[in-house]
Amino acid sequence: MKSLERLRRLLPACWVGALLCLAMIAAPASFALLDRADAGRVVGQIFLQEAWLSLVLGLLLLVLERLRARRGLHPVLSTEMLLSLGTMFCTLAGYFAVQPFMPAAKSGHFALSFGQLHATSAMFFGAKILLLGVLAWRGAAPSR
Repeated sequence: MKSLERLRRLLPACWVGALLCLAMIAAPASFALLDRADAGRVVGQIFLQEAWLSLVLGLLLLVLERLRARRGLHPVLSTEMLLSLGTMFCTLAGYFAVQPFMPAAKSGHFALSFGQLHATSAMFFGAKILLLGVLAWRGAAPSR
């Protein structure tokens, strides 16, 4: 069980680090080196893979938190469980609910502009980073 506890504490830190790398290195580098259309396709593919990975990692965190609750270490609806659920919500809303409308918005056939949808998606991505940062911070605290 110590291995699962270590994974529960390490996973959010690694995950938030990966998200920061995507946002601060991969996406800007793509737009700096490629023409706008190609960079958009590359970054779109990167964020598609990130969204699926986030769902898998979010589910893993939920399972780890559930196991922790089952062992009586925390209530079923702990702060960590709520933070994990929040990351899942941000992924579902920010990518899977917003992204399908972006091509229509780009061509002007949607009520919101591409920029508005992009800002909404970026807001959910930023919120996911914040939630994971809090989860990583809490996981780094000494055991009681």
